[in-house]
Parts: sequence; C-alpha cells; structure tokens
Amino acid sequence: MRKLYVAGVVVCLAAMAWAADGSGTKSAQRVEAASKVLDQIQSAPDTGIPAEVLSSAECVAVVPSMLNGGFVIGARYGRGVASCRTAKGWSAPAFFAIKGGSFGLQIGGQAIDLVMLIMNREGMDNLLSSKFKLGADASVAAGPVGRHAAADTDWKMRAQVLSYSRARGVFAGLALNGAVINEDKDSTQEFYGKIVPFKTSLTGGMEAPQASYPFLSTLAKWAKVAGTR
Repeated sequence: MRKLYVAGVVVCLAAMAWAADGSGTKSAQRVEAASKVLDQIQSAPDTGIPAEVLSSAECVAVVPSMLNGGFVIGARYGRGVASCRTAKGWSAPAFFAIKGGSFGLQIGGQAIDLVMLIMNREGMDNLLSSKFKLGADASVAAGPVGRHAAADTDWKMRAQVLSYSRARGVFAGLALNGAVINEDKDSTQEFYGKIVPFKTSLTGGMEAPQASYPFLSTLAKWAKVAGTR
C-alpha cells in the first residue's frame, strides 16, 4: 500500500511539472506549429514578409490552420500564439483566440495560416489589453510581400497591424477587418499551469518556459536575418 501511495505521489508531481513546463500539451503543439508556419513562410525564395517590415514589428502573432468555414461569409475561428520584443529578447508566448472578420474572397472549407505583425506602440497597447477588434480598436491592412518592401509603400503609416495569410501554398497580404482577438485562457492555463495576463508574458515579466523555445528561436532567427538585410 505504501508503495502505491509513493507511486501516486510521484505521478502527481510529474504531472504538475509537465503542466508547468507546457510540454506535450495542445498549446505546446500550437507553439510548434506556429514555429513551422513562420519558418516555411520565411524560407520561401521569392515570397515572405519583407525584411524591413519584420525588423520593424513590435510583436508577431501566428495562427496555424485557422478554420475558414463558408463561402465569402461564414464562421471563422482560430487559436494562435504571440510574442513581443523586450529588452531581453522575444517575450514568453501569449495565447489568443481570433474569430469573425472579413477575409476577402476566401472559398470556404479550407484552413489558412494567419500571420499578424503589430507594428507600433499603439498596436501593442491594444494587444496588451487582451481583447480588441481589428479595424475598430486597431487599424489593420494587408501586409506587403516579398524579400523587400517597395520604397513607395506606406506600410509604416497605414496600420497598427499588418496581416498575411497562406492557403494552398500561396502566401499573400490579407485584408482582415472585423475580427475580434482575445486571450485564450484555456490554452494559457494548460501551457503555464495558471492564468498569465498578456501584460505579464508579452512585456518580459516572466521567463519563457522551455516548451516555448521552438517558436521564440525561430522568431529570433528570422528577426535577426531581417535586421541584417
């Protein structure tokens, strides 16, 4: 009986440590998926987020396989992960949900990868609020695509958020208006073992757990590459 009790305690402690690290959970798998999406997009030879744009972004948010149900108008929902620049590097990830919004002409039934760049302090303040609506609380525009942004584009002035989509292998700027972004508390609880406010994670108020390294290291790699171009 004593051995069974000890074994039970060990299992419980291991489960607590596993939850605190975030490893093996659905949220951790989302972190991995976000890393792959960003790596694949930026590894493409002639398309991707321009170096000037990525190097200027305050925060980067990725939604792997966002569901787009319906022809032109329909239910759209996804869960993603975001990180912001801090004095120590990229922040611990924040988990969010996004739903609704106008995606332009997107034929239903497909899943798209969504990337959003928060470009300035105002956009970051909206993100830190844990809930905002694109096009209302924060201005949003389709981001430029290519290795370098054209000199005559006004992407620096147009929007707080630049958005992109990848569907069926095609990567392009995306006109994304009306979508609501808020904190994904279930994923946050699962990954960290507790509720962590956006302001705590995204401003460097906590150490990033090991399970977040795939996304943060990929983000740091491409931000560094962008900064040297």
